[in-house]
Amino acid sequence: MRTDYFEFYGLPETFQPDAAALKSKYYALSREYHPDFHATASPERQQEILQLATVNTNAYRTLTDPDLRMAYILGRHGLLEEGKQELPPDFLMEVMDLNEQLMELEFEPDPAIVQRVTQETQDLTATLDAGIASVLAGYEGLPVDVRPQALQQIRTYYLKKRYLLRIHESLAKFATRS
Repeated sequence: MRTDYFEFYGLPETFQPDAAALKSKYYALSREYHPDFHATASPERQQEILQLATVNTNAYRTLTDPDLRMAYILGRHGLLEEGKQELPPDFLMEVMDLNEQLMELEFEPDPAIVQRVTQETQDLTATLDAGIASVLAGYEGLPVDVRPQALQQIRTYYLKKRYLLRIHESLAKFATRS
């Protein structure tokens, strides 16, 4: 049974948690579950404290990183299962075009093409980010019966963003070569 990080911190499930509240909870629990304060406890209790300290660290690391947090929430709802990552064909065509340009760069490095592909990728990313911002911001306030549709939109965004991240990484390699 995996710990619900939001429940662990007493916070609602949200894509945009209050950073100060997260940090405050993390530090309070870090003190509470510090092994030094439980040195005289039974071995079982010491083990339990160690596990709680680990959960606290993992929860904080996950919930403070936007990408990890998004993957965590989507995973909690069973939306990141292997083999179920279908994306809209128009997006896949755009990405395929960018990947073909990257393959051509492998054989014929061209700073102008690197610049153009970088710009196209940045534009796609900016459009994606702008399109999902209101969904992420409003998720917490949505009625429970509407959340599944929002989660589907966020899932599609997340998967597209992962594709674009791989292109950005490839472009970074070309930039270091030239």
